Amino acid sequence: MSNLLLSVMGAFAEFERSLIKELQREGIAIAKTKGNVYRGRIPSLTAEKAHALLKRIAAGEPKAALAREFGISRASVYNYRAASVGA
Repeated sequence: MSNLLLSVMGAFAEFERSLIKELQREGIAIAKTKGNVYRGRIPSLTAEKAHALLKRIAAGEPKAALAREFGISRASVYNYRAASVGA
């Protein structure tokens, strides 16, 4: 009996989750048709600042100091560097 109840509860949970995902996809599609509503996070640095950061990284300046100066985390400094190497 408990096995049956667990299976039924699991089926309801799976059904509810699929409904939530479907509603989320519909909401995202509606937002995209409205324009610039659903675009994701805005980059921390402008293209000019990112270029300046990359030049200073290439010059050998400490990454922690650059992160403090530009107001970003050290991980972001490394992400900008990795993106420039991959591009």
